[in-house]
Amino acid sequence: MHLSYEELLRHDIPEVRHAYSQRDAIVYALSVGLGQDPLDALDLRYVDEQYGPCILPTMAVVLGYPGFWLKAPGIGADVTRLLHGEQSVTLLAPLPPSGEVVGKTRVLEAVDKGDKGLLLYTEKELREAVSGRLLARTAATHVLRGDGGMAGAPTQARAAPSFPEGGPRWRETVHTRPEQALLYRQNGDRNPLHSDPGAAKAAGFDRPILHGLCTFAAVNHAVSRRLGKVDEDAFESVSMRFAAPVFPGETLAIDVWEDGAFRASAVGRDIVVAQGRQTHR
Repeated sequence: MHLSYEELLRHDIPEVRHAYSQRDAIVYALSVGLGQDPLDALDLRYVDEQYGPCILPTMAVVLGYPGFWLKAPGIGADVTRLLHGEQSVTLLAPLPPSGEVVGKTRVLEAVDKGDKGLLLYTEKELREAVSGRLLARTAATHVLRGDGGMAGAPTQARAAPSFPEGGPRWRETVHTRPEQALLYRQNGDRNPLHSDPGAAKAAGFDRPILHGLCTFAAVNHAVSRRLGKVDEDAFESVSMRFAAPVFPGETLAIDVWEDGAFRASAVGRDIVVAQGRQTHR
């Protein structure tokens, strides 16, 4: 990376004004897997305007999205080897099903892990464009596997999320679709890692992987349904740590605890792909 540690922390990421429609909210819901069962009345609230309009709380991550800002020549990050490490959303108010918002993203911290890469922590505030009302805060951790060795950066990463004692109460199943990454790209994340076999191979994968934020939304919705917390006023926050990539077409088994903790595994590979926790009002 061309930027020093101090320059990275001071880097100004321009705010993004984002006008979106009910159609955009429907495309987002379809792209994260809703609507696979045509008789599912709950999902229809998100994918058919005559039953809604409802908007998934995780859409806050794509609204006011700053784009692939790490790819700018002046920054010089190795984006070929970039992975999504963690994501969270905290809603301060229900997202309108359509409107205009402003997203302002800033760098919070960078942690150097040497030959394992650089951990980059960022936060975005999402506000209504006209009123300035704060709607949501989102936070992300990206793993820049090719940018370790940053002088002056701290070396201690955040602790992994804890789990309650005892086993989970429920197990849910999420079926991803083979073309799901191609659908999710329509939300603005055009990283070729998720669509181009050559780019995926250069990053160390034998085929394109699913966007971490697609897994984030699909798992969160399944957990909300199991907990009976899908209403807009019930959801408060979700945080998730990604442990391994998901490949489009895989089935995920999601263990859910009563307190909102969850863990998702890829069926067939017997590997944990994500874990985290929801909170509710």
